Amino acid sequence: MEKERKVAFDRLKIKADSAKAFSKEKGFSTDYCVLIDFSIHSGKNRFFVWDYKNDTIKYSSLCCHGYGKKSTQSKPVFSNTEGSYCSSLGRYKLGARAYSQWGINVHYKMHGLDKTNDNAFQRIVVLHSFDRVPNEEIYPSHLPLGYSQGCPVISDEVMRKMDALLKETKKPVLMWIYT
Repeated sequence: MEKERKVAFDRLKIKADSAKAFSKEKGFSTDYCVLIDFSIHSGKNRFFVWDYKNDTIKYSSLCCHGYGKKSTQSKPVFSNTEGSYCSSLGRYKLGARAYSQWGINVHYKMHGLDKTNDNAFQRIVVLHSFDRVPNEEIYPSHLPLGYSQGCPVISDEVMRKMDALLKETKKPVLMWIYT
């Protein structure tokens, strides 16, 4: 099990290093980024706030994927099409904070930076929480489908921490959803 965690951490670090280079080049925050690895089982943490300064995970959470098309609990299907209710892969700029009817009543706009997600803002795909997303891993169970119409949806506890962090950040924060 420890070897499995090390492999997962090393994979995350490689993505974080790439995200940091992108963030420097594009003028994003070089304090933190958000990495979402949808290849990880939905009952395990797959939402990570990476702390560049300490080169480690600051926060992690379970994270729902969209239920659209033929997505299943174990295999998400990705789409950038309006009305698909699917999550989209790629890099995003986290934008304005706004009211949400879900979770802690806060969401952050997501602006897709790649061809695979450039409709995110029009699709109203946002980062938000939902009170039914547990704070702890539930593996081998999966998160239920239906909590997300394409948005990354995390626990209320981690969203409160994210909200505090994002309110203090002076530059835009990069979010990267990948498999």
